[in-house]
This record gives sequence, C-alpha cells and structure tokens, in this order.
Amino acid sequence: AAFAQTAAPVAPAVPATPAVVKAEAKAEKSVAAAVKSEAKVDAKADAKVSKADAAAAEKKAKAMAKAEKTKAKADAKAAKAAPEDKAAAMAKADKTDAKADMKADKAVVKADTKAAVVG
Repeated sequence: AAFAQTAAPVAPAVPATPAVVKAEAKAEKSVAAAVKSEAKVDAKADAKVSKADAAAAEKKAKAMAKAEKTKAKADAKAAKAAPEDKAAAMAKADKTDAKADMKADKAVVKADTKAAVVG
C-alpha cells in the first residue's frame, strides 16, 4: 500500500469516444467496488480480532477466579485441620495452590495463543 508510484508516461491524447468513456467509467466503478470490498473485509477482520481478545480476557479472568477459589478452599481446609495434622494439611494446601496457579497460567497462555492466532 505504501509503494512509491512513478509518474506514468504521458500517453497521446485518446479521443473521448463513447467506448473510451464507457470503459473508463466501468474501470472507475470496478476500483470503487474493490475499495469498498476491502474496507468491508478489514472491518470484519477487526471485529473478529476484538471478539477473540474479549473472549480471551474472559477466559483468563475465569481461570484466575477459579484458581483463587480453589486456593481459598484449600487454605480454609488446612486452617480447620487438627493441630497434629496441621503440617500435612498446610503442605497439601500449598500443593493445591501451586496446581491451581499452574492450571490458571496454562489457561491464560492458551487463551492468549488462541487470540493471537485470530489476530
């Protein structure tokens, strides 16, 4: 689109016969239709990218919320554990927290990748 155009050599004046006028009008109409079509395709592509980005953001937010919920549940369970089971319960909660974070991170990467493919 950003190519430098060289000046076309000046063609000898063609008499404006009805056939020439008609051909020029047809060519101009064709160019206008192509421009309109390209704009339509661009708008559709932009909408598709926006939709994909929104879907990715939603998936990421859901994944993070799910991870936080899972972690809170695990921590609450560990807090309720009997004193003699506290260390094991805390270790299990930490493991659950790590798994939840890993799962959320994986979901975020997947959502971003999917959005990037569309964009």
